[in-house]
Amino acid sequence: YPLNAWRDAPLFPTPPHALDELPQHAPLPAGARVLDAGCGLGQGLAALRRAYPRARLQGLEWSWPLRWLCALRCPWAQVRHGDIWAAHWSGYEMVYLFQRPESMPHAVEKARAELRPGAWLVSLEFEATALRPTAQFTAPGGKMVWLYQAPLSAPQGD
Repeated sequence: YPLNAWRDAPLFPTPPHALDELPQHAPLPAGARVLDAGCGLGQGLAALRRAYPRARLQGLEWSWPLRWLCALRCPWAQVRHGDIWAAHWSGYEMVYLFQRPESMPHAVEKARAELRPGAWLVSLEFEATALRPTAQFTAPGGKMVWLYQAPLSAPQGD
């Protein structure tokens, strides 16, 4: 597993039903482009597909072996090899992350610079503390899902 990929987020799969409630908080039109940034073996893409069956799902993964396996497991998604921090997020209606607390400030900076108004940043388990969440919910199994809609704003009082 590549060192910089491990540094960003070790391989922690998205639980199957973790994103089922997402459309209630972040409705997307049919054909919306959704990116799983750091898609690993594809569990996040599968959860996104359950939530948004008519979305155009894309995965981006730094590890060639994981990218290859993810593409095999998720033939209905476009899975590419690449660096989530170098790829541009402006073409997506939603960017989904399951990273680490240490990488969230970088994700916030990137989302502020690149997400179009109305687009969503979604984080499983780790809050972007520099942003005011638009919504949040507890997924089955107890993990928090944090949603931020662009334009992204600081928490109240900041």
